[in-house]
Amino acid sequence: MHFAFTNEQAELKRGARRFLASHCGSAQVRAAMGSAGGHDVAAWKSACELGWSALVIPETHGGAGLGWVELVAVAEETGRSLACLPFLSTVCLGANAVLTAGDEAQQREHLPRIASGESRAALAFAEEASVDPVAITTVARDDAAGYVLSGTKRYVVDGATADLLIVTARSPATSGDDGVALFLVDARAPGVVREPVSTLDPTRRLATVELRDVHVGRGSRMGDARVLRRILDRAAVALAAEALGGAERCLEMATDYAKTRIQFDRPIGSFQAIKHRLADMLVSVETARSAAYWAACVVASDDLRNETELATAAALAKSYCTEAFFRCAAECVQIHGGIGFTWEHDVHLFTRRAKVNQVLYGDGAWHRERLVRLIEDTVED
Repeated sequence: MHFAFTNEQAELKRGARRFLASHCGSAQVRAAMGSAGGHDVAAWKSACELGWSALVIPETHGGAGLGWVELVAVAEETGRSLACLPFLSTVCLGANAVLTAGDEAQQREHLPRIASGESRAALAFAEEASVDPVAITTVARDDAAGYVLSGTKRYVVDGATADLLIVTARSPATSGDDGVALFLVDARAPGVVREPVSTLDPTRRLATVELRDVHVGRGSRMGDARVLRRILDRAAVALAAEALGGAERCLEMATDYAKTRIQFDRPIGSFQAIKHRLADMLVSVETARSAAYWAACVVASDDLRNETELATAAALAKSYCTEAFFRCAAECVQIHGGIGFTWEHDVHLFTRRAKVNQVLYGDGAWHRERLVRLIEDTVED
């Protein structure tokens, strides 16, 4: 099967690349890395004006009404540039969560603000290394006005700067993971304590979010563990596309350097060992492209009756694409030699992003194990 963008989707992708080249180049990325919020506020405002924050939000809620193929096209370009933008957190996680789990009233309240760029969102679900909903221990207690949330969330992407938090919690009266629900929480509500954390990747900020008896209304609850898995599967596909973009950029940087670096009176790209490395990188990139684009098509045609296909596509794309990104980044460093290890060169920034992407929302081993279980269940049926 051949996966290809339509003319409109291809133009969207080209436009995203042009925008990122002018607003999220190396100098801008390094400046955003050192900023308090960890992303370029002006660049994000311009991206929202282009409609990035509104991509998958329906027109009835002020969005562009596009789909996940278009989202993946943009995500791929953000990966190429290491863009310090809250695109993953706000669009791929936040808007995705409200669209997937929210009712009409919740969507009407929050989606227009996300679409316009007025509100940045973040999904706060992980508590330890596990991404399985059964590991959630944050508690939602009933009270007269609604719920009281208590617990600590870790590894929240852009959690320190988000305006809206989508928090996962469970009722202590319910056993298993069926008691898990998502709650819409104002990030500035009393009892919400957010702390940025230092990570390997300075181009993407994570935070710890502590919920100290945070009160939310009855209308803030949405979805369950089943819906949470769908949200995370969709986000994994977006992260796979971002990894594809990063891997492709590493291949380009390595190829360009191999053409211009002279050793023994000839470009190092003429040596067979370098050719083999570049060829292996190309195979990884093109295979990752097939996996990411296929997963995007699955999400675009997804419905509640086809959970297994979505889970399979997400597990395959996330595990392969993020590991392909890390392989390409590591090879890119090797081909550059000593300069690739220095702070002044961008290669090591791609390596850092690649390593964090590998473990974010489940590492390759976790997704492959899940993929095996899905295949076994299908065979048994």
